[in-house]
Amino acid sequence: MRIISFTANKLKTWLRRENGSVTLEFIILFPAILILFLASLEISFYMSRISMLERALDQNIRLLRLGGLQPATHEQLVFQICGDAMFSTSCPDDVLIELTPISTDTWNMPERSVTCVNRDEDIEPVINFQPGRENEIMLVRACAIVDPIFASTAFTLGMPKAAENGFLITAASTFVNEP
Repeated sequence: MRIISFTANKLKTWLRRENGSVTLEFIILFPAILILFLASLEISFYMSRISMLERALDQNIRLLRLGGLQPATHEQLVFQICGDAMFSTSCPDDVLIELTPISTDTWNMPERSVTCVNRDEDIEPVINFQPGRENEIMLVRACAIVDPIFASTAFTLGMPKAAENGFLITAASTFVNEP
């Protein structure tokens, strides 16, 4: 009987101990803090890639508008933008640019969704790339697919996702063709 009470007392003492309670809180909170940190890092890289694409698009549209890109082809414009944006090593394969004239008579704008590259298909989507005539308003839209840095943050963020495990970044600009 004495052994049972001794064992029961030891068991009660062991259950009342608070050693390791901080460890338990750390184990519960650390993954949440780590996910928050990685998500914020991913968002900062995502935003910097958007800024680089917008800047590269603006620089090269200025060249296109002033006649610095001759001949003005889709491949040459993509090559120039990828050289200035520097956000991906596979940039020319992951970027698609639309160049569409806007009629000043009807002001009909193209559809809202931007055409983007599909990495899963070898067939390239049909895009509208018309350099336009003199004094014509042009809408330029660029879409690129970038890979996430941390694969786990794709589940935690509400960023626009491509079908093939990447994020979509888009940029748009307008200009008037110089005479």
